[in-house]
Amino acid sequence: MKIRKPIVIVNFKTYLQGTGKSALTLSKTAEVVSIESGIYIAVAPQYTDITTIVRNVSIPVFAQHIDPISPGSHTGHILPEAIKGSGAVGTLINHSERKLPLEEVQSIVQRTKELGLISVVCANTPEVAAKVASFRPDIVAIEPPELIGTGIPVSKAKPEVVTDTVSLVRKVNSTITILCGAGITKGVDVSAALNLGTEGILIASGIVKARDPRKALLDIVKAMR
Repeated sequence: MKIRKPIVIVNFKTYLQGTGKSALTLSKTAEVVSIESGIYIAVAPQYTDITTIVRNVSIPVFAQHIDPISPGSHTGHILPEAIKGSGAVGTLINHSERKLPLEEVQSIVQRTKELGLISVVCANTPEVAAKVASFRPDIVAIEPPELIGTGIPVSKAKPEVVTDTVSLVRKVNSTITILCGAGITKGVDVSAALNLGTEGILIASGIVKARDPRKALLDIVKAMR
């Protein structure tokens, strides 16, 4: 699937507001906003909800993680082939809440390439972002973990983290897509992130836990226009 920019990826994490029937409702809301705005919006629900969501919405669906394994004896792991078979188009990798050794990140990116899945690798510093960019994923998302879920956007609190990431990553891979995450909740946060050189956002609680997710998404996409 071709990635269009700018991008919004909504990570449902394991919030109850993004679980089961609520996950489907939220995905349908994201679909409507995406169609109405023309902005590329994708969702990353829990594994158990992927198939249901894929069958009921037209927007891209990502997994929140996969393991660097091949089919076989790996009880309790997430098989990349299973994620692709469920209808997901890609996966998040190395989120700060599912942090991995860099060698595993590289192995997972390789597995995504083998299967034609879109890889979204998260990084906590510009230096890590540059390192994972050398693995040639499709997307790198910069997210300082101390700002995740705080409502304090990295694009405002630490703009140098974003600009340094853009600079370092572009030196390694000039074609990679760069997203900004951590603390983004409003359209003004998105505008700041885009002005610093990123091409979209990775967002979670700002949408999933919003009192009115549709209104929150509309504010986000308005800033992207």
